[in-house]
Amino acid sequence: MHSLLHYMHEYLSRKPFDLYALHLFHLVVRHLSFTKAAREAGLSQSAMTRQMQALEERLGIDLINRTTRSVELTEAGRFLAAESARLLGGVSATLESLQSAFGSAMPLIRVGVSRTVSMAYMPGFFHANLHRNPKLSCQVSYQSSAEIMTALEEHELDIGVLCPPRKLPRTLAITHRFKDTFALIVSQAVMDQQPKAMRPERLLQWLADKPWLLIQESSTTGKQLRAWLKRQRIAHQPTMELDSFDLIINLVASGMGVSIVPKRALALYRRKNAICVLPMTKPFVRELVVLSRKHRKLPDHVAGFIENILF
Repeated sequence: MHSLLHYMHEYLSRKPFDLYALHLFHLVVRHLSFTKAAREAGLSQSAMTRQMQALEERLGIDLINRTTRSVELTEAGRFLAAESARLLGGVSATLESLQSAFGSAMPLIRVGVSRTVSMAYMPGFFHANLHRNPKLSCQVSYQSSAEIMTALEEHELDIGVLCPPRKLPRTLAITHRFKDTFALIVSQAVMDQQPKAMRPERLLQWLADKPWLLIQESSTTGKQLRAWLKRQRIAHQPTMELDSFDLIINLVASGMGVSIVPKRALALYRRKNAICVLPMTKPFVRELVVLSRKHRKLPDHVAGFIENILF
């Protein structure tokens, strides 16, 4: 594999590379189908096949294994797909920046927001920008943290808002950090059936008997929250795992169980009298960050957007 990587790096450094053929290759990678890739590119299936054969001939390497029923990437194909994604994304980002700076196109900023970030945060991310820079167009997507970081590296996003993992890719940088404090909540109707005051040890026992609604363990926040619950010796067998704190709050208010959610997420919930916030001696706190690609200088419209974010 090492000799293969060395060969490909040497080849790409000495030979011109056809970006159009590379774009078509990525369509095949995305769909794992020549028919669907050709349809998106506006080509016939035979033309798409000829393009891929020509690409493989130029490289002298097989990239795709074809059968009558499936399309699979070779090891070399997977390598080229991963490495060239940043190249194509960079070209696309450069052309978009060129249009924004010197053309008539409205500047566009693409923001990826983690699914574990509540809707209550959205006004703070966008409100000031809408007033201070009304000509800036925003494209917002809800994704997992891993998807956001990959999209940032591949120039498919300009900014990501998420709970960061322990180790960030070297290509990404944190521009802002802020703390996010959580609250322990239960339905007010459930609490009305309990004694007015419970000692801490009685509260822990009471919580252990309740169904828990937790954010998905696969998320960074989910992992950190479960580690915190373990340190606090709070028994928490989840009966339901979800990817949205807004949905969790609604289900808790309906009497479905107990949960720990961001305090800020409660701000947008209209039926606040349906929820009871239970006391915690040491609340769970996570960190949220704004990520961007490492640049010598951020594009002006991206830098301006980040500065206008209100936490």
